[in-house]
Amino acid sequence: MSTTEAVAREYVADALRTEADAIADRWVHLQMRQSAHRNGTGEAELREEADALIRALSLGLDSGVPVEHVVSGRRELHRAVTELSLRRARGGMSPTDTSLAVLALKEALLEAVQRRSGDDGELFGSALFVNRLLDSAGALSFETYVEGREEIIRRQSRQLLEVSTPVVRLWRHVLAVPLIGTLDTARTQVVMENLLQAIQEHEALVAIIDITGVPTVDTAVAQHLMQTVNAVRLMGADCLISGIRPPIAQTIAQLGIDLSTIPTRATLADALSAAVELTSGAVARPGRPADR
Repeated sequence: MSTTEAVAREYVADALRTEADAIADRWVHLQMRQSAHRNGTGEAELREEADALIRALSLGLDSGVPVEHVVSGRRELHRAVTELSLRRARGGMSPTDTSLAVLALKEALLEAVQRRSGDDGELFGSALFVNRLLDSAGALSFETYVEGREEIIRRQSRQLLEVSTPVVRLWRHVLAVPLIGTLDTARTQVVMENLLQAIQEHEALVAIIDITGVPTVDTAVAQHLMQTVNAVRLMGADCLISGIRPPIAQTIAQLGIDLSTIPTRATLADALSAAVELTSGAVARPGRPADR
C-alpha cells in the first residue's frame, strides 16, 4: 500500500469512527430526498440499515484488507450490502434507486472526510479511496439485486403456474385438471406434481385432463400430455383426456400424433360420465376403502 493510499485510508476510517452518526443521518436524508420513501422504505428502516453498513465499513477498513477486497472479503460488510440490495429488490425498487443509494453514501462519507482533511491533495486522495471502496459495494449490490429479482420472478412464475393449473375433485375418486393456455415443459412439470399429489391425497382412481382451453395441440404438447398420462398410470390411476374439439382432432390427425392408447372425450361432461362408470365398477384396492 502506498503512503498516499495509507493516508487516505486513515482519513476515511477516522471519519467512519468519529462521525458515524452524522454520516448515517446525512445518508438517510439524501435517500429520503430521492425515491426510497416512495417505495415503502421508512426513515427508521433506512437508519437501521445505515448504522449496520457504516459499522461494517469501519470494521472492514480497520482490518487492513486491501480496499479492493474489503467488501468481498469481510463477511459482515458483504452481508450488509447484500441485505440492502435484497431489501430494495423485494420492495420493488428499481436498480437505479439502488445505485443512487450507494452514490448517496459516497456523498455523505466524502462530506465527513472533507471536514477532517487538511488540504485539497488529501481530500482528492480520500475521494479516490472512497470511490474504490464503494464502487465494489455498488457492483455487489447490483449483482445481488439482479439475482434477487430473478428469484422473485421465478417464484412468482411458479405460483402463477400453480394457480393456473388447479386440480379439481369432480366426483368420488375422480379428479380433473382444466388446462388453459400453452402447455410447455415447465407447466407440464407443475401439472404432473400437483396431479400426482392430489391422486395420493384423494385416493383417486381416475384423472381427467381437460384441454378445452388449450388453443393448439402440436407434437410438443402431445408429448407433454403423454408424460403426464404415464405418470398418472404409474400411480395406479386411469387417465382421460377431454376437450378434443374438431380443429384439435384434425390437427392431431394431420400431424400423425398417436393418442390411441389414451381414452379421449369431446367434452368434460362426457369424460366425467366415463370416469363415473370406471369408478362405479372398481373393486376396492388393498389399503383403499371400498365405496359405499
